Amino acid sequence: MSHLLIVTALWAFSFSLIGQYLAGQVDSDFAVLVRVGIAALLFAPFTLWRGLPRALLGGFWLAGALQFGITYLCLYRSFEVLTVQEVLLFTVLTPIYVTLIDDALVRRFNPWALLAAAVAVGGGIIIRFQPLTGDYLWGFVMLQVANLTFAAGQVLCRHLLARHPTAYPLHRFFGHFFLGALALALPAWLIWGDPDKLPHTAMQWGVLAWMGVFATALGMYWWVRGSTRVDAGTLAVMNELHVPAGLLVNVLIWQRDTDLPRLVTGGAVILTSLWLNRLGRHRRQHGQAHATA
Repeated sequence: MSHLLIVTALWAFSFSLIGQYLAGQVDSDFAVLVRVGIAALLFAPFTLWRGLPRALLGGFWLAGALQFGITYLCLYRSFEVLTVQEVLLFTVLTPIYVTLIDDALVRRFNPWALLAAAVAVGGGIIIRFQPLTGDYLWGFVMLQVANLTFAAGQVLCRHLLARHPTAYPLHRFFGHFFLGALALALPAWLIWGDPDKLPHTAMQWGVLAWMGVFATALGMYWWVRGSTRVDAGTLAVMNELHVPAGLLVNVLIWQRDTDLPRLVTGGAVILTSLWLNRLGRHRRQHGQAHATA
């Protein structure tokens, strides 16, 4: 779980950095292209093209297209119509998508994982809910597409690694993930990009470089590695921790006001969801032991 916690912290900073330095100032398609391009270049020297299952490589291309192609194209566009706080609120449903997609791939229903995910979502709503005003519907729709594809990409990677074991370490073929993302990010920039909104300050270029190296390349690599070491319920709940983490970054770095009692209460609910998932896992294991006895 340590990998997932580290990445949660990295991504919490990303939400704030995007809202502070890039949203409305730098073309969103260009920002996605730079992030994915940097990540692809970092993994290029290690990337193998032969000796790996075709299903594994094709699956990683698809996962990259979903998780860093469609997801981030929608996420960056949402910042054009939503505030950082609204983005954090509308991404709370991701755990539900993770559990449902995971269940669909293994053709079974895990009620404990869904319950834990629902409780985690409740914690996120407690923290972030506020009366909505203005034209937020389009932003909400974009973020649900982003949530769904982000969940699908990470669950797909998890199952690919389980179903297609290989002697090669993950970093020898993880570059294919970012090539899949690049296959969408580059055409998106060429079709919809605005050359008049390229980065024009060293800070903006620096933020893009930081996110390309840490939040994208290393962050996604660590997240996928971490996802293989936990069950689907834990992975789903970990997707919710970005809400309190992102809010803490806004408070500590940008000095934004927040309702601390709600933050503490919601955070406690999210932690409770981890306990519920563990309880459900132990009960399933106990039931299986009795069934085979």
